[in-house]
Amino acid sequence: MSGLSFVDVCSGAGGLALGLERAGFTPRLLLDNEPSACDTLKANRPHWNVLKADLLDFDPVDHPEVYDVDLLTAGLPRVRSSATVTRQSSDTELRLIEATAYLVHAVQPRALIIENVPTLVDQDSLAPVRDFLRKELEHLGYELAWFILNASDFGVPQDRMQGILVAVKQQWASAFRPPRSTVHEHVSVGEALAPSMRSCGWPDADRWAAQAKSVAPTLVGGSKTHGGPDFGPSGTKAKWRRMGVYTKSFGNEPPGPDFRWDPSLGDDGLVRITVDQTALLQGFPAVWGISGLKTARYRQIGHATPPPVGEALGRAVAEALNGDPGVPAAG
Repeated sequence: MSGLSFVDVCSGAGGLALGLERAGFTPRLLLDNEPSACDTLKANRPHWNVLKADLLDFDPVDHPEVYDVDLLTAGLPRVRSSATVTRQSSDTELRLIEATAYLVHAVQPRALIIENVPTLVDQDSLAPVRDFLRKELEHLGYELAWFILNASDFGVPQDRMQGILVAVKQQWASAFRPPRSTVHEHVSVGEALAPSMRSCGWPDADRWAAQAKSVAPTLVGGSKTHGGPDFGPSGTKAKWRRMGVYTKSFGNEPPGPDFRWDPSLGDDGLVRITVDQTALLQGFPAVWGISGLKTARYRQIGHATPPPVGEALGRAVAEALNGDPGVPAAG
């Protein structure tokens, strides 16, 4: 699985790109319109070609490195269930889907990955989006595969459902298979965060970790237009509180030697999760720094594709592209 190239748009914190790198792909270009996201990408991979630009304004003619690429990937902003696709749509999420399809026209990659909400795969109200992509891609010679993955099935300590479209040029399409689970047991919140919780000398870290034995609920990045870092809706917060976690704000650092964890005391006895720890729950390695202030950092994390999911997708696509054209995969 080497020698394959990719272009990644709406790259965010780089979760999908990092996963593809692990799967043997080399990036030609990563694009995002958020300064903090571009800073994150450049800080972690100074050699990557990172462009701060809006996909809606991107012209590949000005960036010839994107041509003759094996894979185009897009972790696009989430579409809403009531969405419909029209040429005159002013909805940003739908316009970005359109822009991705038109970029495929120009770049002609051997394969395409779009990651979005699971409802994009099967909800009736989003059928116009699927129909638009099918019409735009099939006549270019792609076969489309829609499926849903849960990040927890790939070693991510989080219950995170993702809707995936993989489109592969017909001569390799028969060899593509959606990735299968890579773990026999899900990784719990406690297992994922125990080392970090111990890092400042908190004596209750192991006791807390032992009872935090489920995966995390879905992290949400929140809106760009309002609010700061947030644990999400009330049902999600209730799941966190059952694991002894404070849900009104995030901590600045792991608890120290003097913190007493005692949920019976109410909010004062609950442990605070840090933004860095949410990155661990999203499957980022501890060495992957996220740039920006707290709100910008958490938004990047919450919107990211978990790297282990990106790696699994990359390996599945690479297996198809590296095989004999027209020969179906086994299994």
